[in-house]
Amino acid sequence: MPELVFFSGTMDCGKSTLALQIGHNRSARGLVGVVFTKGDRAGEGRLSSRLGLVTEAVEVADGMDLHAYLADQLEAGKAVDYVIVDEAQFLTRDQVDQLADVVDDLGRDVYAFGITTDFRTALFPGSQRLIELADRVETLQVEALCWCGARATHNARTVDGVMVVEGEQVLIGDVDRSVGQAGYEVLCRRHHRRRMTAATAETCRPLAASQGSVAPPSAR
Repeated sequence: MPELVFFSGTMDCGKSTLALQIGHNRSARGLVGVVFTKGDRAGEGRLSSRLGLVTEAVEVADGMDLHAYLADQLEAGKAVDYVIVDEAQFLTRDQVDQLADVVDDLGRDVYAFGITTDFRTALFPGSQRLIELADRVETLQVEALCWCGARATHNARTVDGVMVVEGEQVLIGDVDRSVGQAGYEVLCRRHHRRRMTAATAETCRPLAASQGSVAPPSAR
């Protein structure tokens, strides 16, 4: 039976790499897929991984009807055996409903990939709807790590290494940004709640050493 599957995880845990691998495995068996993405760091109409892999994709606009797009492809005689959606957290709730319709009405598997929560730990609307509708929700098994070595579970937005908690929910960025640019860092829950990034933790260590004491608990 066709399924709607949501693969979720933090940034830097291999979601896009898995999306590309699933596409490769199916194309190697002669299957034809449609790949959607929205706001990929490599630019419009591209699905990219931090390992350097990239493929062309259909860029999803806010008002785009994904079910209608795929139905038109099939009506035109084009092969569509499966669907991959990367950066699925940026979809609207209606677009996630359309993906469910692709599974139920068109009989195609849909594999969606995305992060669950934003830099303030609030659910993205697209991810929330996927959790509500998906046949399966799979947590990625490649664990991203916090600077302290613990499993990273939260995405922090940073500017010059300092965590920020204000701003628009959607801001395209990556874990490697230049000075003055907003970027992201994955943290464990404890250090996300304490707003303790790798950079701010480093500033605590010299201060503690100069005072002849160990770093405070908030820095560990």
